[in-house]
Amino acid sequence: MHAKSTPSYLAGYPLELKKQVQRLIEQDLLPSVLLQKYPHAHAVRSDKALYDYVLDVKDLYLRNAGQLSKVTFDGKLHVIQYALGTHTRISRVQGTKLKAKREIRIAELFKEMPHEFLRMIVVHELAHIKEREHNKAFYQLCRHMEPDYHQLEFDLRAYLTYLEATGQPLWSAASFNSVSLLNEK
Repeated sequence: MHAKSTPSYLAGYPLELKKQVQRLIEQDLLPSVLLQKYPHAHAVRSDKALYDYVLDVKDLYLRNAGQLSKVTFDGKLHVIQYALGTHTRISRVQGTKLKAKREIRIAELFKEMPHEFLRMIVVHELAHIKEREHNKAFYQLCRHMEPDYHQLEFDLRAYLTYLEATGQPLWSAASFNSVSLLNEK
């Protein structure tokens, strides 16, 4: 029986960047770098609050896109699929009409992360409404909704690498910033 390999969150990045992140982890410097850039966890704690937050972002950038029937934090998502979020589209026939149901699930570990990381994953999943594949148009849409998308994705992946290596989360529900998320857009 083979040991289950853990996901490499930095797999697509250049070797030098991977080594730099690893050195920061080994020297215990990555936490201070990340905490300086992202000092507080966000205040979105419930599925209802997440749904409202996602709809606000969607209405701002994808007003004409289809409705979302469900948005939720999913405690099993990260463990089962090594995914941070998913966007699903389910089509059902109801009488003579074809109804589409769209759901977004965000890994529960995002409950205790900075607003910027939550926004990055929400933008990513919303972009899948228009673009199914991770292609140039997909990433252009992500950058349209979040200009710092690529930097946020890298910082998140560096944090996930740190979290996997140490098991020590940097943010908690107690460290959230009480500033309204709408003011942070």
